Amino acid sequence: MSDGRLLNIGKVVNTHGIKGELKIWPQTDFPEVRFKPGNKLMMVPPESGDPITVEIVSAREQKKMYVVKIKGFDNINQVEKYKGWEMKVSDEERVPLDEGEYYVRDIVGCEVETEEGEILGTVTDILSPGANDIWVVKMAKGKELLLPVIDDVVLNVDVSARKIKVHLMEGLL
Repeated sequence: MSDGRLLNIGKVVNTHGIKGELKIWPQTDFPEVRFKPGNKLMMVPPESGDPITVEIVSAREQKKMYVVKIKGFDNINQVEKYKGWEMKVSDEERVPLDEGEYYVRDIVGCEVETEEGEILGTVTDILSPGANDIWVVKMAKGKELLLPVIDDVVLNVDVSARKIKVHLMEGLL
C-alpha cells in the first residue's frame, strides 16, 4: 500500500502515563469513528521504515487530543519510540459523506468550468473562513479566482470526472 493511498487521521505527539497510552493529535473530522475500540489503524514512521498495523483498545478525548490505548502495548517503554508517527487508514476506509460534502483531496485538482462550458482553471486550495468554504481556482493567466461554495455558485461536482460546473455570479471574476 503506497503512502499516497493512505489518509492521515492523527499524529502521535506524546505518551500518556505509564501504562502504554499515546496522546494523538486528531487530523480527521471523524475521531470518534477512527479511534473506536476494535478499529485497526496503520502507524507510519516519520521518515522511513515499515508501518505497523495496530488495534485500538480504548480512546478518550482530553483537551483536543485523544488518549489511545493500543492492543499489546502495556507500558510507557513500549510506546516511547512512536512519538512523531502518523496514524493512517487506507483510502478505501473513508467515512461516507452526505450528499454535497466532499473530501479535500477529491476537490483539489478538479477542473472548473462555467455553465456555458468555459474552462476557468483548477482548484488548488480550499479555505474555510466562516459560513462556507471558498475554493481557490488557479486560472490560465496565473490569477486566482475565489469561489464561494454555495448552491447559487456550485452547480455540479463530478468527483470521478474531476470536473466542477459553476455559475459565475456578478462580481466573482
